[in-house]
Amino acid sequence: MKIALIGYGKMGKAIEKIATERGHQIVCIIDENNQQDSYSKQFASADIAIEFTAPDVAEQNIRKCFEHSIPVVCGTTGWTDRLPALKKDIDKNGYTLFWASNFSLGVNIFIEINKYLAKIMNDFPYYDIFLEEVHHVHKKDAPSGTAITLAESILQNLKRKTSWVKDIACLPEEIPISSIREGDIVGTHSVLYESKMDSITLTHKMKNRDGLALGAVVAAEFTIGKKGLLSMDDILKFEQK
Repeated sequence: MKIALIGYGKMGKAIEKIATERGHQIVCIIDENNQQDSYSKQFASADIAIEFTAPDVAEQNIRKCFEHSIPVVCGTTGWTDRLPALKKDIDKNGYTLFWASNFSLGVNIFIEINKYLAKIMNDFPYYDIFLEEVHHVHKKDAPSGTAITLAESILQNLKRKTSWVKDIACLPEEIPISSIREGDIVGTHSVLYESKMDSITLTHKMKNRDGLALGAVVAAEFTIGKKGLLSMDDILKFEQK
């Protein structure tokens, strides 16, 4: 598989390492200093692009890939308010985009566990719920895309909650998400259920970026030959288990 890497920070370098170990070829690397290479022969030769950049350029990068009919795996978060409009173009023109807020298998298991716990908590209204996420100081979006995905998956299963908010909840039906930025933390997400009697806390902590990189490469392998907007649910198929 010939891969074009868009974004060459810590994640891009981790993806390059994992992809090469799995026998794939990196044919082009696009970073902020060589944007013009997205029109090169090397870029056009890619079977797929893997994009990890920043919220303000993610959609633009994806559309450049679509111009070359290159399918895209994207892990950039903080821009998905534009995803519904992009999906219309994907469906209309037969493009391919695999997007996930987090490519870690462990995180996606964590999200699935929290869906189940949220369903249980419908019968225990005296527990309130809080989310907390901690990332490195360079992460630009807050809350993280993973925290938002986690909150929305809980909202789908916990009837007494209808929305999430940043930091402080003003209404009982809101789930607050606290975002902390410190050091070089890859990503820690916690879901807390609090009552006057006790606390229940579930936490997922990323130890390094290798799990994210492996998930992105596996997603790229999965995406080849497919059309439409894809997600981790298409790979993991938890609902069918």
